[in-house]
Amino acid sequence: MSSAYLEKTYTNNGNRRTMTFSFWMKIAKLNTNMYPMSIYDSSTGYQADIRHSSANQLRMYATDTAGTARLHLLTNRVFRDTNAWYHIVWQVDTTQATESNRCKLYVNGVQETSFATETYPPQDTDLRWNGNNSADQGGVTQVAAINGGGDFDGQFAHFHFIDGTAYPASTFGETDSTTGIWKPKTAPSVTYGTNGFFLKFDNTANMGLDSSGAGNNFSTTGTIIQTKDTPTNVFAKWNYNSNYFAGFPMSNVNTTATSQASGAYTFVRSTLGFSKGKYYWEVKASAKSGGSDWFIIGISSKEATSATAELGNYENDYGYRGDTGKVRYNNAEVTFGNTYGVGDIIGVAVDYDNGKLYFSKNGTWQNSGDPTSGSTGTGAISIVTPPVADNATGFYFPAISFFDGTYTGTFQGNFGDGYFGTTAVSSAQNPDDGIGIFEYDVPAGYRALCTKSLNAQEYS
Repeated sequence: MSSAYLEKTYTNNGNRRTMTFSFWMKIAKLNTNMYPMSIYDSSTGYQADIRHSSANQLRMYATDTAGTARLHLLTNRVFRDTNAWYHIVWQVDTTQATESNRCKLYVNGVQETSFATETYPPQDTDLRWNGNNSADQGGVTQVAAINGGGDFDGQFAHFHFIDGTAYPASTFGETDSTTGIWKPKTAPSVTYGTNGFFLKFDNTANMGLDSSGAGNNFSTTGTIIQTKDTPTNVFAKWNYNSNYFAGFPMSNVNTTATSQASGAYTFVRSTLGFSKGKYYWEVKASAKSGGSDWFIIGISSKEATSATAELGNYENDYGYRGDTGKVRYNNAEVTFGNTYGVGDIIGVAVDYDNGKLYFSKNGTWQNSGDPTSGSTGTGAISIVTPPVADNATGFYFPAISFFDGTYTGTFQGNFGDGYFGTTAVSSAQNPDDGIGIFEYDVPAGYRALCTKSLNAQEYS
């Protein structure tokens, strides 16, 4: 199983024919088998699971009580957006006369009807889900584990399991009348049944707390982090899909990225960019394998298209170098601030409206910078707005690079979640609007890079 997960051993048989799963899921890794939820038997392996497959498809699978495979749905559709939250509803009712009605899968409120594999159970089949395994497997305990049985790198929100009722997706979500976006119903009207549960993940001291009222709490193994990233407010991460030649393997839900010692160097950007307003984020230079402090932290509008183009190589990206303290732009450098290395936290403030870029080191603004100085740009690097040059997007994105292909460098981004890797910030500073948690004071007027702040600044 994963190093951190929730698990529960059922002591009572629930309804083995009729049930509903509803949860919000954000994936951070692709091309590998990951199990948002599974029932695993140490003797016979997986008996039922919800899987994000190595081909990035969704799979719903279950055996009957004798261990014979009875239910197997594998989507044709693939799920590769590491920035989006997916709302998954799996409705099961084997009592239905029509075969295809015995299992329905909804994604963001829409029923999936195209499957690469489509096997439904015989009518009135008792499935392995929702049972006391001792009655079926000679006393071997069955464990249902969220984030268990596979290396699931991702996030969950509002995980419901309904014992005895098949509910449609509209029970748990609805379309926002203003934005047209599918959003969660925070208090759906449901009957949870004997083994049902509702995991809100809102209690940091007990992430397995059942909020359904049924008392079906899960036990916790390892450290499960509560982040600010939710289905209704998405925070930036390092972009798994903007990663040239997979040059930066990622972890911790794509907040940690490490360059490769492959004889080349490149850069990676964040999932969210901006074309208006003022934004602040922090990056910790957390480790290196050797050599100098070749960390580069900054912004870019251009997608990395080469394994030998570090941040600052083009006229639409800017990078603050750790080994020299200089800022690199358009393959040239200017003297700027102090050097920095492992353990240092670089704050980045971008005033897009005035075309100014500021960097701080451990809370001190370099070059006597003042991010609140507006068009004066005290101590700032002047940036091109809007971005120009080949393949420029019109948006700037946070970006990182390691200026050497012999050694590796590790970067931990905090875009407002309040963590560097798995370690919480110590001082908990907030922007003016209160959205986001940072290590150092956020300049007045600057916001965390998240969808709520983007909406407020881009479309105000």
